[in-house]
Amino acid sequence: MNNNNIPSNNELPSVAKLIKSTIIAITLAAIILVTGVLPAEYGIDPTGVGNLLGLSKMGEIKVSLAQEAAADKTLAKAKSSPDSKDSELVAKSVEKPVETLQKAPVRTDKMTFSLRPNEGTEVKLKMNKGEQVNYVWWTSNGRANFDAHSDSKKLQINYRSYSKGSADRKEGIMEAEFDGRHGWFWRNRTAETMTITLQVEGAYSDIKQDV
Repeated sequence: MNNNNIPSNNELPSVAKLIKSTIIAITLAAIILVTGVLPAEYGIDPTGVGNLLGLSKMGEIKVSLAQEAAADKTLAKAKSSPDSKDSELVAKSVEKPVETLQKAPVRTDKMTFSLRPNEGTEVKLKMNKGEQVNYVWWTSNGRANFDAHSDSKKLQINYRSYSKGSADRKEGIMEAEFDGRHGWFWRNRTAETMTITLQVEGAYSDIKQDV
């Protein structure tokens, strides 16, 4: 047997070197986890490096979208169940006297508000089922994340999504699916303060901004 290729004991790495290499590898992995993986996947940025690299914003959006998807999934599951409390309440609302479903008088409002980077705000209209409003909103600079949705304390509906996305301008018609509050949530994901202007016209009884 030829033993010429077998390394001698002097050529093999020592236990100390192996331990040092292992510690270095673990340290590098921890650094990558803290500065890269956590900000990019979960929006957690204990060092601030993720924010400098733009990874924190990516992680926050992922977490926000995951939460919204989970809420939509829960709502869809509740709606599909014939015994769900939400379904019973919606069915009962249809049976209410006609006078409770009368349309509100047409009105017009315009609101302008500023959002600092990562700041969000919400505007809701009080509307009855079937009422409609024409709306248009736009930003002063850049795109804003938006979520058009509704809720109803009376019907115990915490969240019902209409549309969501990112844009610098949006317009259309919002029709109330049930008696409650209907409107928009915006968040400024840019690095600068932006101004958002909202104009609405239609049948609603109240408009309110929630910070």
